[in-house]
Amino acid sequence: MRIALPTPTMNTMNIEEFSKKLSEILSAAEKEFRLADSSHLAVVRAKFLGRKGELAKVMRALGSLPADVKPEAGKLANNTKQKLEKIFAQFEPQKISVHKKFDPTLPGRKPAIGGIHPLEWTLRKMVDIFYGMGFSVASGPEIETEYYNFDALNTPEDHPARDIQDTFYLQKPGYLLRTQTSPVQIRVMESQKPPVRIIAPGRCYRRDAIDATHYYTFTQVEGLYVDKDVTLADLKGVLTAFAKQFIGKNVRVRFRPHFFPFTEPSVEYDFSCPVCDGKGCRVCKGTGWLEISGAGMVDPEVFKTVGYNPDEVQGYAFGMGVERIAMVKFGIDDIRLLYENDLAFLEQF
Repeated sequence: MRIALPTPTMNTMNIEEFSKKLSEILSAAEKEFRLADSSHLAVVRAKFLGRKGELAKVMRALGSLPADVKPEAGKLANNTKQKLEKIFAQFEPQKISVHKKFDPTLPGRKPAIGGIHPLEWTLRKMVDIFYGMGFSVASGPEIETEYYNFDALNTPEDHPARDIQDTFYLQKPGYLLRTQTSPVQIRVMESQKPPVRIIAPGRCYRRDAIDATHYYTFTQVEGLYVDKDVTLADLKGVLTAFAKQFIGKNVRVRFRPHFFPFTEPSVEYDFSCPVCDGKGCRVCKGTGWLEISGAGMVDPEVFKTVGYNPDEVQGYAFGMGVERIAMVKFGIDDIRLLYENDLAFLEQF
């Protein structure tokens, strides 16, 4: 805050005006010193006590005063200077001590930092486990063609998954938001010869009604292994090893017969519920098991599409939703919690 002072008229100033002007300087100086912080104290002091400060301006008016009052005026000016210096000396230590005082016995301030989202943590953990098994990571576009998303995966044109009620089709004919990361498997097999051992993590999209277990977008990790003499037992071993590393050594895995257009034979697999240890609870709906996803041996028709000879190579493929795995790991019973950015929920991780 800067306080404006009346400019003295040097040629006409008398002793009364001189005294009044000194009083105004004192009053203004005290107000500015009280309002100034430590970084501005030097500026305020120079304003009143500097060579071109307010006191110096008034001192220059001494020559215009009558000779008989000059001694009194000089005494008033000196007294004012002393009072100004006393004011400055009084306030400066107080101001500076507020900002520079340091107590080494106080605990340090803990910075506010964010954490890894449970979905991202789960994805990283899954990738690390499969990477340790020898799988490399592959990726592909989220905007796909019908050929890679359906045709090359042996999905017939009348399959329900191709209905507009289930898939996000784009205005450009033949293009859609991928419903799975399986198209990455086709693109990789087109570009390299066996052996192939990859996982394909990524975002997928389906026109599902949103509820506690479904969302219109989700993250998936698909796996593919193609080589000679690959069997269903290899697939079961990999998925069981993954479950024990991710969930815990006591987890159990069960496989149930199923059908998928791009695998034959096909299975669905479940993990025993880690919350209740398979005894039955709210998370597993009393069954003791949590459904994970599907898997199976790659259908020979898929191999023919990418130019592999199904008489020479075999392979297995599997897929699992990252959200489902995260819900199993952390005991989350509503998938929507993973997308609502509720701090009360996220701060638990």
